Amino acid sequence: MRIAFLMAPVGVEQIELTEPWQAVKNAGGEPVLVSTKPGRIQAFRHLDRADTFPVDEVVAEVSAEAFDGLVLPGGLANPDALRLDARAVSFVRDTVERGRPVAAICHAPWTLVEADVVRGRTLTSWPSLRTDVRNAGGTWVDERVHVCEQGPNTLVTSRRPADLKAFCDAFLAAFARQAA
Repeated sequence: MRIAFLMAPVGVEQIELTEPWQAVKNAGGEPVLVSTKPGRIQAFRHLDRADTFPVDEVVAEVSAEAFDGLVLPGGLANPDALRLDARAVSFVRDTVERGRPVAAICHAPWTLVEADVVRGRTLTSWPSLRTDVRNAGGTWVDERVHVCEQGPNTLVTSRRPADLKAFCDAFLAAFARQAA
């Protein structure tokens, strides 16, 4: 199972990258860091700089077809920057349209909103995104993790770092179902 982790060069919440990344590896999958620019991405612990991580692939040079699923880590600046990158938004939309499962935590559903893929779906997120989700035609719920199965793919969303265990368990189960 080859899973894309899509991030902007700066602003991802480190734990929202590292815990799901390790969960994919522990499940025997291949996590791939995809970003809008080559080099390294700068992670954060809230507002403080944390570690950097090497980019494996650049979104402009890959296809959603090359992956079995997509994880969108949060952080405040990361999804906001992705929303402004047309290729990143297109990659997310293409992943959904291809029926691949998508997992998004915290502020990451902003990218889903920008890709116009939440209409008619139910999801959760950091609470401040509820109006954005509703305005995009989705239904927002306040749950640790929410799995929305609609059509050929699954959307797994979660609220915050404290929900990471439930988030990882849910998206790994969804990704395994899709692979089977």
